[in-house]
Amino acid sequence: MTHSMTAFASKTGHLGSVSWVWEMRGVNARGLDLRLRLPDSIEGLEPALRKALTAQLSRGNVTVNLRLTRTEEAQPLSLDAAQLDTVLQALDQIQERAFAMGVTLGQPTAADVLSQRGVLVAARNDDQTEALAQALMAEIAPLVAEFVAMRATEGAALAEIISRQLDEIERLTHAADAAAQARAPQTKAALTTAMQRVLEEVADLDEARLAQELAVLAVKSDVTEEIDRLKAHVAAARDLLAQDKPAGRKLDFLAQEFNREANTLCSKAQATDLTAIGLDLKAVIDQMREQIQNVE
Repeated sequence: MTHSMTAFASKTGHLGSVSWVWEMRGVNARGLDLRLRLPDSIEGLEPALRKALTAQLSRGNVTVNLRLTRTEEAQPLSLDAAQLDTVLQALDQIQERAFAMGVTLGQPTAADVLSQRGVLVAARNDDQTEALAQALMAEIAPLVAEFVAMRATEGAALAEIISRQLDEIERLTHAADAAAQARAPQTKAALTTAMQRVLEEVADLDEARLAQELAVLAVKSDVTEEIDRLKAHVAAARDLLAQDKPAGRKLDFLAQEFNREANTLCSKAQATDLTAIGLDLKAVIDQMREQIQNVE
């Protein structure tokens, strides 16, 4: 099944005084690039999420955001003893330095000390933190599953579009084959005329060299190999779309090969109808390659 690299998934939940919102977004990328923005207070959450994502995804730029919201009135406060000691030591150093320089400072009050950042903090509830971690861990699997399901849905739509474009490429390839066969008498007449003109203008001419040059001209105007390769590329692309594994890189390579053959076909055309078909091929191939950029 073809998967797209573009997808979105979200989940919300709450536990006690804490509510949260998960958001996961994916866009195309050359490899797998995970950007996780998670709260540091939940230990083990990032490794678990990375493990779940790498097990399911092979390519894509994936961003995951987790926003936690706490109800302030439900949070009891307590002193952070370590931070309090740090603040008091700093105040003592300030007083000593001021005294040494002959500056008199007023004594800080308890309110001044408590107002310093980090001295008065929300009381830590280890049981609640562990329960929150478990609740968030439990949501990883369904969140990733929802994300992967959307990638599959988008991938099915991509596969249908690419299949239609392959049908059009196949149709144009057959049209190019017919046009090439139709111009064969004209090509032969042109080569014969060129040979007669050279023979008339040059008296002493090496016939072997002439045959060699005409053979080179004939090869340069022959598009049989390009048409055969285009047909083979169409079959290979359809096989890749049918596989149940990521095929985006191989499809992208095939799209380059499609374009190479179309360019060569145009350069060898030497006929307006064949040139027009070659240009139509290039247009469809470019459109297909844009879609392939989103295939995992």
